[in-house]
Amino acid sequence: MSTKVKNSSQFRLVFEEGMKEDGSAIFKSKTFNNVRQDATADELQATAEALASLQTMPLEAVEEVVTFRIYK
Repeated sequence: MSTKVKNSSQFRLVFEEGMKEDGSAIFKSKTFNNVRQDATADELQATAEALASLQTMPLEAVEEVVTFRIYK
């Protein structure tokens, strides 16, 4: 039987950079590696808001990207 083990976690801030000619939004993201794996959603949101305040573009979304490793 295989097992799944959490390997790494990334934190991604998605910003709205502008608009295309057709009216759809252009997004830009900034990714931070080595995020504490036990960080809560509230901690991630607070960190995102603090970092977003240093940017010129408005914050559109906060994402946590978690990678798992599968072992046999």
